[in-house]
Amino acid sequence: MEARYSGIDGYVGNTPLIRLRRLSELTGCEILGKAEFMNPGGSVKDRAAYGIITDAEKAGRLTPGATIVEGTAGNTGIGLTVIGRARGYRTLIVIPNNQSPEKMHLLRTLGAEVKAVPEKPYKDPENYNHIARRLAEERDWFWANQFDNTANRDAHYRGTGPEIWKETGGVITAFVAAVGTGGTLAGVSTYLKEQNPNIQIICADPYGAAMWSWFTNGNLETNDGDSIAEGIGQGRVTKNVENIKVDRAYRIPDQTGLTIVYQLLRQEGLFLGLSTGINVAGAVRFAMESGPGQTIVTVLCDSGQKYQSTLFNRDWLASNHLDPDLPLESVLGLV
Repeated sequence: MEARYSGIDGYVGNTPLIRLRRLSELTGCEILGKAEFMNPGGSVKDRAAYGIITDAEKAGRLTPGATIVEGTAGNTGIGLTVIGRARGYRTLIVIPNNQSPEKMHLLRTLGAEVKAVPEKPYKDPENYNHIARRLAEERDWFWANQFDNTANRDAHYRGTGPEIWKETGGVITAFVAAVGTGGTLAGVSTYLKEQNPNIQIICADPYGAAMWSWFTNGNLETNDGDSIAEGIGQGRVTKNVENIKVDRAYRIPDQTGLTIVYQLLRQEGLFLGLSTGINVAGAVRFAMESGPGQTIVTVLCDSGQKYQSTLFNRDWLASNHLDPDLPLESVLGLV
């Protein structure tokens, strides 16, 4: 028997599918979550980080000792820092200052230089992505450019999609994901549609984001509120989102996502963030609309550890008019 070993960067992906027991029983479907919180950096964004870094290495755009700079809500920065360290790179992360303090503290602990900047829309030149791009240009650093670098979606096409197909034995009927950069939804959906064009692709979008409007109405004009979700909620069509086919898009309220986060913690032992709650809420809505017998896969994006001062802080939740104790049935319209 041949022994095989790798550094930490060699263990991105191949995460298990977890059956969400209570929600599966409630809907008569198999609702399965891809356990992306088990990646080395703790989130689904490790896949994009690994894909972007290795693609740049192959192209000669990233050389030993280089600095990687990126604008990120946190998780991609964590992935770039962990995988970058393992492969010999430094990182500078530009992050909106409204993200959880746990993310910023973790990034600094991991060794990233962190530049927190005021939250600005993408059209503003002081948006965190534009600041990251300018820093890369001025200092001859490598800009990861996760939103428009299609090495992101390619990583999911080569990895996440085939894993889901294999783990479900090809019986998957639907895949559900929110859009941050769009890499996960695009890469996985492209692979799955190639295997079976009848697999339904669903975008679960928080309020205030534009992807529901894009996939439903073909425009980005709907302005219908806001969300506290971090790392998801896109206002433009990124290069990773371009030309993908989505069969349905759902608006998911924060309260619904939060209630599911607490249900998963209390009844399943899963400690997860709000982007996961929104994903799972989309899966449940598709199950309820489509009827029993479906096999629906979604993404358990990251753990709740980075949100203890927000999602798991009752005073903070109350200040945002969110209730962690609402029963599951009430937010799903079953009472």
